[in-house]
Amino acid sequence: MTDLSPPTGRNPDAVNFPPFETEDLRANLVRFLDTPFTWEGGTTLVGNFKWGVYAFFDYDGEPIYVGQTNERLRTRIRRHLTNQRTDAVAMSVLDPFEVFEIEVWPLPHLQDANRSDGNARQHLDALERVITERAVLNSEFKAILNEKDPPTGGVDVEIPPSLRGRIVSERVYELRSHPDFRIARRSLILARLAQVISERKVQGGLRRVLLTQAKRLQWLASRRYEALGGAGSVETGGDDD
Repeated sequence: MTDLSPPTGRNPDAVNFPPFETEDLRANLVRFLDTPFTWEGGTTLVGNFKWGVYAFFDYDGEPIYVGQTNERLRTRIRRHLTNQRTDAVAMSVLDPFEVFEIEVWPLPHLQDANRSDGNARQHLDALERVITERAVLNSEFKAILNEKDPPTGGVDVEIPPSLRGRIVSERVYELRSHPDFRIARRSLILARLAQVISERKVQGGLRRVLLTQAKRLQWLASRRYEALGGAGSVETGGDDD
C-alpha cells in the first residue's frame, strides 16, 4: 500500500521551506506519477507516458475535471496542481485544493507518435470525449468544471486500462475534508470566478462553470445543514431588544 504519511526529516525553520500541505501534495503526486504501469510493451512509470487522458475527483468522489496531453502526463498534471500555469487554475475554474484522487488513461501505443500526428491527435480527442461523457453521466450534477467541451475526435475508441489513486495524505485529509472548510473554500473559488467573469468578455462555457460550481456549493451546504439537524437545529427567534 502506498505510504501517504507526511514528509519528515526537514527543518521547518529552514529558508524557503514550503508550507506542509504544499510539500505533502508534491510528494504524493510524485508517488502517484511514479507508479509502474504494465502494458503489453513492458512496464513504464505512469507519469512518463506522453499521450493520455486524465480526470480529477473531489473528496466526495465527484468527477470535477477531465483533460488530455501529448507532452507527458507528468508534465501536464503537475502544471495543473502545483502552480498557476494553466488557464483552468488561474481563472479559478479548477481548484487544486479540491483534488483528492486522479485517474489516468495512458495511450502506450502512441508513445512514439509525433505531436503533429493527425491520427494520434484524433484518437486522443475521441478518448477525452468518451471519458468526459462518462464523467458527466456519473456526476451528481450531470456536469463537470471544464470550460470547453472536448473535440469530437472523429473516430470510435475503446476506453483503455487506467490507474486511479489518491494524492492526499491522511493528515491533509483531516485538514481539508471537513465540510465547513470545503464550503468556505468553494465559496472563495466561486467568488473569484464570478469576479473574473465580471471583468472580462467571456464565452458561455465559463458561465456554465460558474453555474455548476454554484450548484456544487449549494449541494454541499445543504448536506451540511441537514446533517446538523436542518430546520430542527434553528433556534426560535425573539425580540432583539
